[in-house]
Amino acid sequence: MEEPVSYRKIIHIDMDAFYASVEQMDNPELRGKPLAVGGSEIRGVVSAASYEARKFGVRSAMSGVQAKRNCPELIFVRPRFDRYKEISKKIRKIFHDYTDLVEPLSLDEAYLDVTQNKKGNPSASLLAQEIRQRIFDEVGLTASAGISVNKFVAKIASDYNKPNGQKTVTPEEVEVFLEGLDIKKFYGIGKVTAEKMYQLGIFTGKDMKAKTAAFLEQHFNKSGLHYYNIVRGIHNSPVKPNRITKSVAAEHTFNENLTSEIFMLEKLERIAGELEKRLRKHKISGKTVTLKIKYSDFTQQTRSKTLPYFISDKGILLETAKELLYQERMKESVRLLGISLNNLNTEIKKTVVVQLKFEF
Repeated sequence: MEEPVSYRKIIHIDMDAFYASVEQMDNPELRGKPLAVGGSEIRGVVSAASYEARKFGVRSAMSGVQAKRNCPELIFVRPRFDRYKEISKKIRKIFHDYTDLVEPLSLDEAYLDVTQNKKGNPSASLLAQEIRQRIFDEVGLTASAGISVNKFVAKIASDYNKPNGQKTVTPEEVEVFLEGLDIKKFYGIGKVTAEKMYQLGIFTGKDMKAKTAAFLEQHFNKSGLHYYNIVRGIHNSPVKPNRITKSVAAEHTFNENLTSEIFMLEKLERIAGELEKRLRKHKISGKTVTLKIKYSDFTQQTRSKTLPYFISDKGILLETAKELLYQERMKESVRLLGISLNNLNTEIKKTVVVQLKFEF
């Protein structure tokens, strides 16, 4: 007799317009109004937009100028990350009442593996409903959820009935669900890859499924096999409660574009100080320093240097960033500078132990 196939039960919870919703919750005067967190009508970039603003085509990562053009009634508010972190902690506490297998992706979304859960409830859909209700009752915000057999499908499903909804894709429905999707909806396929797929006649999951693994590998290298598997619902990545930090960064967008390198050095000193604080707080050090430069025309450049030892000190961060700044002349005035550190001491090296056999 065949063993029944056992599937994982994964929930992806995604808060609805999180930053904007927190602002509307804390300030009733903003409720029901088009709102952008971050940016301004003069400059800067929108970090998040309320659903009222999204109706006008306002999106995160859009310039404040464009956002105001799309929605003349738009209200801009400054982000309050300490407040968002505080709310995020409350939400995560609710998650841990159900399972310890929680993988946060950011302040406003996380994966939960509820295959075995603290409530002994076999229905992941009912658990997702209960978690969303508790977030609403205890925190005052709405969340959406996707429920399926792996992280990939659950993440796509959570976007389906937004805001304040959920979608379950059962094991039997996975392949049909993926076949019907526009490939732009596949998590991890960005604009450039989607364009390339369109040129190859791949518009939906069904089109992708019709291609051989060899064809996909030929056109997309290593990612080809990944695409071949995910369109068949094969994605075995576990929910990782202790995700290893691979990079720590600090950056700043300026009110006015900088043209003088002297002013840039002044700003870099503050950014290096902020980065040092973050590194100290989490007891992290790293070897590779990267300088990020965003110009007034929104083009971006990064320059990196790897040191022979681990660092977290503001002085060395600043010296290295300074060296990278002077590597070549600026092609435009600068609107953003950032310093990041990777190649961190958190990336644990795997040790292989070989047992030698001896004749006795």
